[in-house]
Amino acid sequence: MNVEHISITVMTYTQPRIILLFSGKRKSGKDYVTDLIQKRLTAEMCCILRLSAPLKRQYAKDHNLDYEELLGSGQYKESYRADMIRWGEMKRQQDSGFFCRLAIKHSIQPIWIISDCRRMSDVQWFREEFPGKCVCVRVEASEQTRSQRGWRFTTGIDDAESECGLDEGVKFDCIIRNDGADDILEKQLEDLLSLMKSQEEDSNTQNNIKPD
Repeated sequence: MNVEHISITVMTYTQPRIILLFSGKRKSGKDYVTDLIQKRLTAEMCCILRLSAPLKRQYAKDHNLDYEELLGSGQYKESYRADMIRWGEMKRQQDSGFFCRLAIKHSIQPIWIISDCRRMSDVQWFREEFPGKCVCVRVEASEQTRSQRGWRFTTGIDDAESECGLDEGVKFDCIIRNDGADDILEKQLEDLLSLMKSQEEDSNTQNNIKPD
């Protein structure tokens, strides 16, 4: 896969050219897929933004915890996950765009990947703030594959809004199956890059239309 699919000059942007809104269940491989995309587009062109990062930073500060450990995928994070979810929900009820604004605060690349959209309010906020620039992507893997990656159903986590909030009601622009077949995944990533190029061209066309 090469970068020729999207022709974007590298410079400092205050507004993104395209935004990928990723969602998926635990152990579906969202981070793996988004890392692959960034490597192909380069870090100069594309940044990965996690809505959970500012949440975890503030949660760690309020509860005197290790922020770096909360960013990982180990048992440390898992032991605080349920309480962190409840705390995050309280913050979102006060302001649905709170973590979204914090996540994008220092972004300068022309392509943004939001790697962990979990709620309808996340998707709606980006679509409203950046109309015509968002591509909604779902990463899916079978329960068998997820189990092989270490997933076990946990009450209070896997049945919470943070895992189920986008199971229904969202029309995804792209669905990526990530069950371990590299050749199939590669083809799907090629299709996504083509979709990104088309989305950008459509957005540019709309922006160039002037009223009579």
